[in-house]
Amino acid sequence: MALFEKFHSADWLYDLLESKVQQYNQPSFIPNDPISIPHQFSQQQDIEIMGFWAAVLAWGQRKTIINKCNELIRLMDGAPYDFVRNHQPLDLKPFLHFKHRTFNATDTLYFLHFFQQFYAEHSSLEEAFVPASVALPQPERHPAFPAEQALVRFHEVFLGLEDAPARTRKHVATPARKSSCKRLNMFLRWMVRKDTHGVDFGIWNRLSPAALVCPCDVHVERVARKLGLLQRPNTDWQAALELTDHLRRFDPSDPVKYDFALFGLGVEGEM
Repeated sequence: MALFEKFHSADWLYDLLESKVQQYNQPSFIPNDPISIPHQFSQQQDIEIMGFWAAVLAWGQRKTIINKCNELIRLMDGAPYDFVRNHQPLDLKPFLHFKHRTFNATDTLYFLHFFQQFYAEHSSLEEAFVPASVALPQPERHPAFPAEQALVRFHEVFLGLEDAPARTRKHVATPARKSSCKRLNMFLRWMVRKDTHGVDFGIWNRLSPAALVCPCDVHVERVARKLGLLQRPNTDWQAALELTDHLRRFDPSDPVKYDFALFGLGVEGEM
């Protein structure tokens, strides 16, 4: 019998997850996690730019991810938003040597190009996920604009420029290709979730935390399967939805807070 079936009726699993959220959703979580990168900034656009970049580059060892993101910050003179808005062609030369795993200079230059084009017309990257015309979600109702729709829209917007390289597509996932979209779901958690402990930023308002989907990284997936929260064999978009549906039973308004619990249990070797 799965642990979920065995203990759910006795609230064992709820108590475990809640206690681990309290343990890991703390400021002490920040320094060793990629979320430390956007936490270096106070301006919203800087947080968005480096939050997005940190999420996209978040594979491999966390220390390496953080180091590579700090390298990007140095290349942008410590001011990402100012750099993407005002850089000149010669300013891009140092980026020709940037690389993280399969993310290379071609991808880097396109990211900078997209940011420059987008922020010339919009004040927030949120509008690439949810159009400004969409009404803000009402707290008493399930949000009408789901994360799946936001992610599909973002993929189209981000790769919609005429000169978007084909190779860069692999770095920006979409549910339309059945991807679990773990990095983008993590980014949305950072931007959308209202966090009284100061880890997630909660600076976006057009998506509700209730609509978010849990990021399925290797640690979360492994622990979720052990706890009976995930049965689907493939870790795809449907698996991410299955896991989130289970977590929503414990907290319908903020299901992805349990990402802290599942990730913490896995990365710290507790389970």
